[in-house]
Amino acid sequence: MTEILRAGPETRVTLHFAVRLMDGTEMDSTFGGEPAAFVWGDESLLPGFENSIRGLKAGDKRSVFLEAKKAFGEYNEENVQHFTRETFIQYDTLESGMVLSFADAAGGELPGVISRVEDDWVYVDFNHPLAGRDLTFEVEIIAVERYAPEQPVTLN
Repeated sequence: MTEILRAGPETRVTLHFAVRLMDGTEMDSTFGGEPAAFVWGDESLLPGFENSIRGLKAGDKRSVFLEAKKAFGEYNEENVQHFTRETFIQYDTLESGMVLSFADAAGGELPGVISRVEDDWVYVDFNHPLAGRDLTFEVEIIAVERYAPEQPVTLN
């Protein structure tokens, strides 16, 4: 008898998904293209979404509502920083909505969206673009496979 694997720890899940705002606007989707895959617990998915598909098997479909705080978090005004215009001297023009790349404290890439430009100040929003938004995820599980990280080999 073949074991039916379900999404959960020690699995690799392949799925199609769509992310929609509450008004139905589609923000991202793999339907009609290549499916996405992740290893359970690898932090590539929002915890609220990952938890909502626990126990699903290949062929299962689900619609999941996530409140903002369980999705990309609440909008945080403290994540809007202001810089002098001179900081962006390499840009001829700066406009609201432009996405720029910044370095975070660890040297990683951090995208920021210019929210407004006023005289000598540029305001950059470092919130995730979907922060503060309730979302609906549509999901279809394509495959669930057993996955166990390789154990290190110890030599005696």
